[in-house]
Amino acid sequence: MSLYDDAVLVLKGYEDPADPAQGELSQVYLDHLAQHPDGMWKVCGTGHLTASALVIDPERGRVLLTLHRKLRMWLQMGGHCEPQDASLADAALREATEESGITGLTLLAGGPVRLDRHAIPAPCHWHLDVQYAALAPSGSTEQISDESLDLRWFAYEEVASVADTSVVRLMERARAA
Repeated sequence: MSLYDDAVLVLKGYEDPADPAQGELSQVYLDHLAQHPDGMWKVCGTGHLTASALVIDPERGRVLLTLHRKLRMWLQMGGHCEPQDASLADAALREATEESGITGLTLLAGGPVRLDRHAIPAPCHWHLDVQYAALAPSGSTEQISDESLDLRWFAYEEVASVADTSVVRLMERARAA
């Protein structure tokens, strides 16, 4: 199965009964893929799917955020799909592992926890982000990557004071899942 086919299956199966707008957004993603066979890749100038994961340490009630080098915002780990990614989940886990430096991350079962479409600077227009939650193993140690200015753990209650609403919603949804 191709990454494109996996994305279509994931999006067709995705729902969030607590937020009907998420179902509508899933359809926006599916329509985009139907109109753009290259919609999984960065080269798709009208926008493309990305995969991300919020790294959670439930034992200590905290999440790991990266201070994004280009955007200068505290965000979850994530980025572009790569040809070696067999699935969106694989892409999200790869990105989370690369950007956090933590080995042994595991994605929360049940698939993505949220979708977030956001505008990005040219030459592309949109990131259609498929967001997962990744659990950090007990006692894990983070390691900053070249893509980050900083990497830091934040208590759940601190996230709203450092991150935008998309990250706060992702954290809330991941905790609920």
